[in-house]
Amino acid sequence: MLTDHFKDAFRAHPAGVAVITAAGESGPAGITASSVSSVSAEPAILVFSLASATGSAGVIASAETIVVHLLGARNAGLADLFARPGSARFTSTLAWETLPNGEPLLMEVPRALRARVLDRAAVGSSVLVTAEVLDVLTPGEPDEPLVYHNRTYHRLGDHSTL
Repeated sequence: MLTDHFKDAFRAHPAGVAVITAAGESGPAGITASSVSSVSAEPAILVFSLASATGSAGVIASAETIVVHLLGARNAGLADLFARPGSARFTSTLAWETLPNGEPLLMEVPRALRARVLDRAAVGSSVLVTAEVLDVLTPGEPDEPLVYHNRTYHRLGDHSTL
């Protein structure tokens, strides 16, 4: 079946890991994503896809502004937390703050990109979101990048250089 072969192909293709957050009517929402990619440096534009438009993904799909948190190796626990449907994500044990425009910012990530959503497009069974970066934030300490490959998290660093 083509769908299974397609999934297998991308399971073997590593991707950076991010958590995308937004402010919703009933509070903050967030999801883990491995589909974030830069599109343009001038102006700074990124793109990501959402597998659904319900729950936390629905909040992000309808938000005017979002924060894309680029995770480091020490953030694998955050990636797991925001990947689990129905998990209590924004608790008192999670280090986060509300930005002046209401977006939640995770404080332990190396970099975060505050962005304004430019476009949403239904593509197959997903929603493709394009956003213009408004601010680059550095709330946490520098870290090696967190990468997702074959259903497992990995770190990139000098040890992985060819």
